[in-house]
Amino acid sequence: QVQLVESGGGLVQVGGSLRLSCAASKSISSINHMGWYRQAPGKQRELVARIINGGTTNYADSVKGRFTISRDNVKNTVSLEMNSLKPEDTAVYYCYVVYLLKNIWGQGTQVTVSS
Repeated sequence: QVQLVESGGGLVQVGGSLRLSCAASKSISSINHMGWYRQAPGKQRELVARIINGGTTNYADSVKGRFTISRDNVKNTVSLEMNSLKPEDTAVYYCYVVYLLKNIWGQGTQVTVSS
């Protein structure tokens, strides 16, 4: 089983930037689907970004042009670079991987954007 640990969340002002990182306990080189979801208070969890099939990326419309997902198969991490942050980006961010046909989740990291 692979375990995921997120880091990099915190409090940032509107227009600021944060970089989230998700470290896997095993090699991710063979994992073809990974990404980030977020969940704001009172809302459903939503897909923010994913990277699949080696390099194809998909983003929620609300973050296109502001967020960038990347993976590092040497460090076994998947990262989310977040720029031009808005108050509506405030949420708990969860990384995930699809491993052996199952979704594996990290514990989440809080991102708060203050105005």
